[in-house]
Amino acid sequence: MGEVTQLIANARGGDREALQRLFGVLYPELRAIAHRRLARHARDGIVDTTALVNECFLKFMQRDGLTPADRVHFLAYSASVMRSIVVDAARAAGAERRGGDVRHVTLGSEVIGSVAQGAEEVLDIHAALEELSRMDARLAQVVEMRYFAGMNDAEIGEALGLTDRTVRRDWEKARLTLAHILQR
Repeated sequence: MGEVTQLIANARGGDREALQRLFGVLYPELRAIAHRRLARHARDGIVDTTALVNECFLKFMQRDGLTPADRVHFLAYSASVMRSIVVDAARAAGAERRGGDVRHVTLGSEVIGSVAQGAEEVLDIHAALEELSRMDARLAQVVEMRYFAGMNDAEIGEALGLTDRTVRRDWEKARLTLAHILQR
């Protein structure tokens, strides 16, 4: 059994130290996932790569048990957790813009536009994924693993028990469906 698989097994059994070591071993991959996740929004200031990985770690530490069975499942689940963190941060940024964290500052229109677009885009994509998930949960999983975790077709297929060809078909169907949802 590999080191990562053993650490996951120990963490599933409630070993917090194993979870900490697991994050240490997978930190470069988790940072890469976070970087890919945030790069899509041109670093709009919602959250940075390091903060996203650290927040993900804290979310894992707050949980009672770990459910992923192996490295692929763990990274896919981490991507899902990171997505929820970014969505929560975008919602908070939107609340602050509407007066939730009042601080009067004179801003140029280009600054206001960049912050608003980044947060709104995250929330639009999240809403579209939620709708896709209600229509076909597997398609939403494929998008999450590919778009947010940066996993390839073989890794997604392994995680979901599908062939590469099925993953590619699901990806195409999901892309078209999301494009339709986002155009409304």
